[in-house]
Amino acid sequence: MERKKNRIAVLLSGGGTTYQHIQERLAAGEADVETAVVISSRADAYGLERARSFGVPAFVVPRKEFNQHGDAAVAMFNRAMLDIIEPYKPDLIVLAGFMCLLSPEFVDRYRGRIINTHPALIPAFCGHEYYGDRVHKAVVEYGVKVTGCTIHFVDEVYDNGPIILQQAVPVYDGDTYEEVAARVQAAEKPLFFEAIKLFSEGALEIRGRKVFRTGGGTER
Repeated sequence: MERKKNRIAVLLSGGGTTYQHIQERLAAGEADVETAVVISSRADAYGLERARSFGVPAFVVPRKEFNQHGDAAVAMFNRAMLDIIEPYKPDLIVLAGFMCLLSPEFVDRYRGRIINTHPALIPAFCGHEYYGDRVHKAVVEYGVKVTGCTIHFVDEVYDNGPIILQQAVPVYDGDTYEEVAARVQAAEKPLFFEAIKLFSEGALEIRGRKVFRTGGGTER
């Protein structure tokens, strides 16, 4: 009997290069995983075109249309995404460059089944104000010698969930933030795919704030 593939729902907000890396490796059969649906928080996100080129259903839930203040806007935006996602019955939600906070309702619905990537070694250079190039600029300005990337489970707080995988990346004297960003992104994409693969193999277990390997997967 053929083994059932894990189904992922991908949320994104921009160009979708991380999603492209994941989808190409799935298309090559590198994991028993299929993308069920892609949702973007922006109508102009090129990640939507990437999804459609792979024949993956792609939808827009424009964050800017939910212009109420505070928690009400977050809740309504997230419910609109859930209405699209739930019929696809995903096993895992993958945030691939998704720039919006998930609501407590969304997190509760898929707790322990939402993963994200952050372009630094959490708990350094993380939290609400640290995203995109802001992270790499802060790394260069602070003068650290090592940065990296972190794949983690998602909770209700930015960059706060249990850490799945991390990879260090050197920062050299004289580096620009663009050079640091390129080095981190080169490490980040395959690390993210590895986390998805480990999850699909049932090889991850959350115990409190820690994530443990429980079998399966490829040792690093």
